[in-house]
Amino acid sequence: MRVCVIGTGYVGLVTGVCLSHIGHDVICVDNNEEKVKLMQSGQSPIYEPGLSELMKSSAESARLHFTSDLAKGVDHGEILFIAVGTPPLPTGESDTRYVEAVARGIGANLNGSDYKVIVNKSTVPIGSGDWVRMIVLDGLKERQKASGNDADANFDVVSNPEFLREGSAVYDTFNPDRIVLGSNSEQAIAMMKELYQPLVSRKFAKDKSLDPVPVVVTDLSSAEMIKYAANSFLATKISFINEVANICDRVGADVTQVAKGIGLDSRIGSKFLQAGIGWGGSCFPKDVSALIHTADDYGYSAELMKAAVSVNIRQRSIALEKLQQELKILKGKTIGLLGLTFKPDTDDMRDAPALGLIEELNRLGARVKAYDPIVSQSGLSHGLSGVIIETNAEMLADGCDALVLVTDWKEFEKLDYSKMAKLMTNTVMIDGRNFLDRKALEAIGFRYLGIGH
Repeated sequence: MRVCVIGTGYVGLVTGVCLSHIGHDVICVDNNEEKVKLMQSGQSPIYEPGLSELMKSSAESARLHFTSDLAKGVDHGEILFIAVGTPPLPTGESDTRYVEAVARGIGANLNGSDYKVIVNKSTVPIGSGDWVRMIVLDGLKERQKASGNDADANFDVVSNPEFLREGSAVYDTFNPDRIVLGSNSEQAIAMMKELYQPLVSRKFAKDKSLDPVPVVVTDLSSAEMIKYAANSFLATKISFINEVANICDRVGADVTQVAKGIGLDSRIGSKFLQAGIGWGGSCFPKDVSALIHTADDYGYSAELMKAAVSVNIRQRSIALEKLQQELKILKGKTIGLLGLTFKPDTDDMRDAPALGLIEELNRLGARVKAYDPIVSQSGLSHGLSGVIIETNAEMLADGCDALVLVTDWKEFEKLDYSKMAKLMTNTVMIDGRNFLDRKALEAIGFRYLGIGH
């Protein structure tokens, strides 16, 4: 099928590349000329495991193209994905101006003789499906007025929320738990099912013996709500175990054992029960806030979700509190951060817990250093202030009064902590993700403190 993906952030680029890989003819559109040139040269503008390799193979097969020409993309695609950003506004609601601009642009370039399916892949407020249809028609009318051509457009809008995890987005695309399609149009749903058939049949899955991927067909608003509800539930689950961890710290229990015990309950499950220093990134904070804001708009106060946000804000200070307990005065101390990104296997720093920790340590007069496998090598450190970026773990440890594990990068399990300890002024380790081997670290002289552990 012919596909156009508008917007090449995490969601758009991964969607376009993966759809091309499974056999569709894809044009990805972005209004950033430099970014388009980079992608045309075969390079990915983001770090995502496996993405660069797929980009190269799809480009070689001539099924993947990049352009800044929206008209070209709209003309090409039977299915048009809107995959632009919807960042949060200070009020908590989503900023939909980029979605509006794209929808208007699609309307201005529609050819009335060709049926199109316009897909909301961006995470948009509930009710946006009908709103996007209205904006597309507005764009069409503006073109008709300018050209004197009264030809009608033939299109339907579908909500198709994404459930990709940064760091494993390619895997998640080929191995989805479900595919959600929201629309009242049977023709649009049929085309979307055809588009996703190779994924539904698990042709590209890691385990091809599994049952077909469930396809959930709903109305537009329900599909939009599914996305917000899923992320809000997961964020609440993390805040719950973090709250339990804080109680464990006070009563002498071990939250890792508690999480294992409750996670074996099939009604609860073990995923997202890892205590730590809070959730961040581009999805959870934005989506939970947006759902709270939507509830407020319709006269309902979402108290449970507000509590999840409150717990998460408080959890960001746990590592700082533990540092103060161990080192007392932080002024004049040197603190080393292991990891900066909000989670491993990504270069994303959006709402990363490390940022608030850096700010607070600076405020208290500490010198802050950091080592991150991606940030230290990518040059992204130029956008960070108040922190010295080191290029390896030994340089990070040199002269530190304490280390804080912020991001649970796999390589941090295998660092030479014995060598690092000898370079430190004080051998204090705050494990903000309960990720490291406590006994091994204590055996080489570290004072180890976990979260509820």
